[in-house]
Amino acid sequence: MADGPQPYLTTTSHPARVAIFLSGSGSNAERILQQWQAAEAPPFEVVTLVTDRPEHSRACEIGRAFDLPVVANDIREFYRSGGCTRVTLATAEGRSLREKWTDALRRQLAEYQIDFGVFAGFIPLTNITGDFPCLNVHPGDLTYLKGGERYLVGLHTVPIERAILEGLDHLRTSVIIAEPYEDSDDMDSGPILGLSPPVGIDLTGCHPDELRTIVADRPAQRPLGGFGDALEKIAIAHQERLKEGGDWIVLPPVVFDFAAGRFASDADDLYYRGQAGWDRIQTVEYSDVGAAPRGP
Repeated sequence: MADGPQPYLTTTSHPARVAIFLSGSGSNAERILQQWQAAEAPPFEVVTLVTDRPEHSRACEIGRAFDLPVVANDIREFYRSGGCTRVTLATAEGRSLREKWTDALRRQLAEYQIDFGVFAGFIPLTNITGDFPCLNVHPGDLTYLKGGERYLVGLHTVPIERAILEGLDHLRTSVIIAEPYEDSDDMDSGPILGLSPPVGIDLTGCHPDELRTIVADRPAQRPLGGFGDALEKIAIAHQERLKEGGDWIVLPPVVFDFAAGRFASDADDLYYRGQAGWDRIQTVEYSDVGAAPRGP
């Protein structure tokens, strides 16, 4: 076994071949693509966009704008054709369909010879993460621990709601390497490559105790389309602010640094390659003025 930090990406014969995955507006993807096109010698090449929502996302529009192919696999239609009315991992049938959907996606992506993927607002959990590294943008500070565990985890607006109910005064975006999952919590367990600047929380006159009461009154299962209550509405508004002040700041430079081979790991730790060589880190804090490694 090799000694010392081993880069996650060791592409040397060609720029890393990247697929960007998106489910919605694609604004995160656009920021990456704009900086990629503007760069004089980018360390990666975007070879395709990927979407699970071809009829509702902006993937095709963005693909046309940047002259990129779009791989589309409608997950809702896939589940319906498999006899399942809800896209879910909560049942054995749903989990089986997810693996079949992922297998179909693998076949669609095979021709692109992808070196790594970027989940730039991609909703479905998928074990395509076991095929090549996948960077995932997450609306929560995954360095924030409670009881020794990452606390601001989960899907949809859950990380933001947890931050609000925890009484925090700011939010951050994390970029992690998404890992294969066995249950829905596993997707937030990967190495934290980057952290955005803080984005302030503004509850517009609401008190966290009022919002905790809302949580207590919620049904056990999140309805299709969301809860629609005051807490969720506040969280959605903050998610949009976090996208601009967090995602757009941290995600593009992490993609560039990852493609340039600046992240590595050994059996236990994460490393970042600075001017003096490899530094053992907890994460890297990115801002408009650059990257600042945070020690373990």
